[in-house]
Amino acid sequence: MTDSPAEHTEGLLRIGEVARLFNLSVGTLRHYEQIGLLDPARIDPASGYRYYGSRQLSTLNTISHLRVLDLPLTQIREFVTTRDVDLMQRQLAQQQEIIERKRRELERVSRKINSRLALLHDALNNELDIICTIDAPELRCAVLRERVNPTDAYALEWQIRQLQTGQHETFVFLGNLGVGIAPERLAAGDFDGYDEVFLLLDGTDDYLGDVEVRPAARCLTVSFRGTHGQAAPRYERLLDYMHERDLSPAGPSREIAPIDDIISDDPGAYVTRIAIPVR
Repeated sequence: MTDSPAEHTEGLLRIGEVARLFNLSVGTLRHYEQIGLLDPARIDPASGYRYYGSRQLSTLNTISHLRVLDLPLTQIREFVTTRDVDLMQRQLAQQQEIIERKRRELERVSRKINSRLALLHDALNNELDIICTIDAPELRCAVLRERVNPTDAYALEWQIRQLQTGQHETFVFLGNLGVGIAPERLAAGDFDGYDEVFLLLDGTDDYLGDVEVRPAARCLTVSFRGTHGQAAPRYERLLDYMHERDLSPAGPSREIAPIDDIISDDPGAYVTRIAIPVR
């Protein structure tokens, strides 16, 4: 007389019941089996049905907890097959280091987003074609000294590629790429093209290459509707404003386009901002 299937499966749960109990898919449980993480207590040789007992449920509790801690399945498998406390301590310590790196990176990304939101807010809300005086903070930047005469953002693609060469991440995005005119040419009223392309860097940016720190400065600024190719008349106005107040350029101009053809298809929405350090 042979044992009946019921005698073999008494006290066991079928795979679908376990999946519902742990809010998992049947596919996930099958994947755990395939990678050697969780074998069923019994597989019916005739039907192929999988059954799980209390030991498997305990292991699933452990797996669920470690997944919440974001441990990779390979490490979880290593632990559940050895049940080594020292191993778990090492794995959790390593995971803590990974999480801490992710936290710092998310904080850095959050600061970048806040910076870009503030830039867009200013571009959308500042009065246009009004000259203002501001106290600009210290700037970190990567600088490419090269004569350029861009009409829009796409015209700077070659210079962007040069500034990005050898970098482990993309630094150019939304308003941190600019062009500048040397102070000598500004003072002479020569606004025919630019003398440099610069990339503004956040304090946490790990740029591989020469980085210049430009000191905090009092700047004259003006924002206008348009692109780099329409900036010359604004430089003329800024130079007249300086002459009237006995001011002179104290450094290269800082011209950026927070809203340009990279992020908008509407030329009527483009905004470019010029700042000139003065003394």
